[in-house]
Amino acid sequence: MARAALFDLDGTLLDSLADIGTACNQALLDHGLPPHALARYVDFVGEGVENLITQAMAPVPFDLAVLTAYKRLYPQQMLKLTVPYTGIEAALTALVAAGLPLAVLSNKPHAPTCALVEHFFGGTPWRAVAGHRTEVPRKPDPTSALALCAQLGVAPQDCVFVGDSAVDVATALNAGMPSIGVGWGFRPHEAQTASYYCPAPQVLAALVQAASPVAVVGRGVAS
Repeated sequence: MARAALFDLDGTLLDSLADIGTACNQALLDHGLPPHALARYVDFVGEGVENLITQAMAPVPFDLAVLTAYKRLYPQQMLKLTVPYTGIEAALTALVAAGLPLAVLSNKPHAPTCALVEHFFGGTPWRAVAGHRTEVPRKPDPTSALALCAQLGVAPQDCVFVGDSAVDVATALNAGMPSIGVGWGFRPHEAQTASYYCPAPQVLAALVQAASPVAVVGRGVAS
């Protein structure tokens, strides 16, 4: 049984793709580059803003000016179209009621990560919220996940990582944590490689509580 939980943000707690894509498209247009259909951004997100801009600009080489524009535009856009996934707030409430300490770990820059969590989930008593900072390696490096486990006061094998992508699954594996892949996120096919697969937020709280350390190498499925 898990004693704590870490959550990815984009594609796990929040459906944020439209705001990410809209801000990135505007940054591209401002620099004479073609925009993308918003659905294409599923393939660009999850590994940090530098990778996002690199993928969105391809085959044109990365340009720091486009990244700078995106970092300016995204905070202005990020609350316009983003919404929590239906059922997520109830799942978080159930986990808090069960006494599990919770934290967020995202590859999104730290400032917008904190702002989004506060805006959408300000009533949840998060023990920690961690976005990417330049001095700490991004997921799937386990450094931040392990630091959060220490902050929550649990061993990694007793803390489950909930996410929607292969990056999240790899982070959990690298940290020695069981993982739950969610079926409603940006990359549900990648989520199926997790220790457990959760098809809907309505069963997430029960699955988090049932997650076992043996699932770091095994696999379970929510019913």
